[in-house]
This record gives sequence, structure tokens and C-alpha cells, in this order.
Amino acid sequence: MDPVRNPYAPGAGQRPPELAGRDRELQQFEVVLERVARGRPERSMVVTGLRGVGKTVLLNTFKSMAMQRLWGTGKIEARPDQSIRRPVAAALHMAIRELAPRHRAPERIEEFLGVLKAFAMRDPSAAKGTSHWSPGIEVPASRGRADSGDLEIDLTELFVDAASVATDLAVGIALFIDEMQDVQAADVSALCAACHELSQSGGPLIVVGAGLPHLPSVLSASKSYSERLFRYARIDKLDRDAADLALILPAREEDVEFTQDALDALYEAADGYPYFVQAYGKVAWDLAPRSPITIDDVKVSAPEAEEELAVGFFGSRYERATPAERDYMHAMAQIGDEPVATADVADALGRKPSSLSPARDSLIKKGLIYSAERGLIAFTVPHFGKFLRAQPI
Repeated sequence: MDPVRNPYAPGAGQRPPELAGRDRELQQFEVVLERVARGRPERSMVVTGLRGVGKTVLLNTFKSMAMQRLWGTGKIEARPDQSIRRPVAAALHMAIRELAPRHRAPERIEEFLGVLKAFAMRDPSAAKGTSHWSPGIEVPASRGRADSGDLEIDLTELFVDAASVATDLAVGIALFIDEMQDVQAADVSALCAACHELSQSGGPLIVVGAGLPHLPSVLSASKSYSERLFRYARIDKLDRDAADLALILPAREEDVEFTQDALDALYEAADGYPYFVQAYGKVAWDLAPRSPITIDDVKVSAPEAEEELAVGFFGSRYERATPAERDYMHAMAQIGDEPVATADVADALGRKPSSLSPARDSLIKKGLIYSAERGLIAFTVPHFGKFLRAQPI
């Protein structure tokens, strides 16, 4: 089989050739775009799920859908050690640049860019009236708007002004935030407050976030009304039909087929997780001598796919953990693959739960585990427990 023609794409955020099993979410977002376009009230949207289920792919697809409607768009990836002030400023700058050529009043664009520059430069840690960072906007910074230093006030004013520019063009603005669970607590509160104001005023600006399964609890801990502020979409592994389509349709474009028992074996190996489907499919293609790809080809290729996953998908995460954190994860894995009680982990390690809090909190910050609910924790990566059980302790 020609590896150059291999259609499968196991990459971080890389769109697979066939986005199978996500029709419901795409239809939901289409409704959001259409309602906003008609001036009807609509909630922002949040997509949650484990690593490897395609959250970033879906977010990028949403962004493309908004761009096709001539919306202004911008995207950021949240980091736990960074305020969202400057990334949001850069994203909205990009969104307004997309809209500016169609706006008939250049002074309106310049007025907003002045507010945006003031927002971006307002660093509360800097001395009053100073900044050590320039957003690259060639207009003077405005005064008295979105520059108070209080992010909740500033972000709300910025969003309202940006929405006003979009209203002039009868379009919308969409801000996409990946890894949204990593937004700092104070910034989450500000973001929710700004979205709340927009939902009341009907401004055509939406925030579309993607994050780990505990993101809804992060949002609700910030503002009690956040559960009514966002439309939540939880995505998981693909069902059998969708997983088969993700393999069959791209191969068929290259005049390649799979035998039924090969598809059975691939589904059992990948367990329906989109990243794994692409990983196993790619190696099976590369090692198969000809079409159709058979179960023997899958049996030969599976160990190589598993080795690649062990190094790149699982191993890279495992290496980030300290010895104490690895002990904690090994204890979790020995208990089982479902969410486990923190008390059970402490019992397995012969320690007091309080003494393990630093390791647990650090693993949560590193995005390796998450708090499924109070007193329960789980891995953010599917099959990570299986991987750990195969590693020496």
C-alpha cells in the first residue's frame, strides 16, 4: 500500500478525512449561528470530553462554519499560568480585521481598535498608565473604556463594543477557546460575566469553548448562572457505525476496502476513540500489502500502532509526572478504569488522603487527571489505566 496515499491523520487537533459521528454537534452549532444571525437570543457553546475524542477538531470545524458565514473569528488556547487578557485581545483583533474591509465607516473600526488597544495594554501589575507590551495596533489607545484594570468590567465593555461593530455588518463574532478548563479562576468569572451581559443585550458575539469533562463544574463554581449561560455538548467515543465510516469512506476514495473481520479487529483495538481509530488505521494501511485490508494486516500492524501510542500519546504525558505523581496514577490504575475515590487511592498507597493532595492537585493542573465529582478522580486520557498497568512500578 502506498503510504503517500494514506488518508488517516492521527494528529493533535488535525481534522480526520471523515468527521464521523459528530452530526448532532454540527447541527447544534448551525442552529446557534442561524439564531444569532436572525437577532434571536442564543447561548454560547461549550464542548467537553476526554483527550483524543476530537474536541479541538470540532472547535476548528465550528470556526470554519462561522467564517463561511462571513463572521469575524478568533481563537486562543488557554494556559493555566496566563491571563486571558492579551490572548483575547489578539483573537478579537483578528476577528475585527476580518470584518474591517466590509465596514463602510473606517472611523468605527478605528474607534474599536483604540478600545482594544487600551484593553490589551492595561496590565494591573504594571505601574499606572504604563505597559511593557504592545498589541501591534496602529491607532492611539482610548481612555475610559475597557481599561479599568478590572478584567470583568473591561472584558464586558470590550465584548459589547465588538458586538456593536458586528451588528453594523449584520454578522456575528465568535471567540473560540481551547483547553478552557485552564482559564484562571478570576478570568473564568470575568468571561462568564461578559457572556451574561451579551446574552441580556442580544449582542451578536458568542464564546465557544472546548475542555475536559470537568469544565462545566469549573464554570459553575465561578458563576452560579453559568449552567444557563452555555449550551453544553459532551462528546465521547464513536459508536460502531461511525467508527467504521471513519475508516471506510477515506479508504474508498483511494479505491481501498476493508474486510469485515478487519473492521471488527480495528474497532476492538481502538474502542471507538477517534484518535485511536486514526492511529490504528494509519499503521494498518502502511503495513498492508494490498487491498482489501484484512484481519491479518491488522494483527501485524496493531503492535506497531500500540508502540507509537505508548511513546507519543501515553508516554509523553507519563514523562511529565514526578515520581510521587506516578505512584498516585499507578494506584488509580490498579483500582480500575472508572472514576475512583480519592480515599481508595490513599488506602492503596497506605497514606492519609491529606498527604496526597499536592500530588493530586499537581496532576489536575498538568491535565493528567480530573475531578469527575466530589471525592472522585479519573484519567483525562482514555485507556491510560491500561497503559499504566503495563508499566513497571
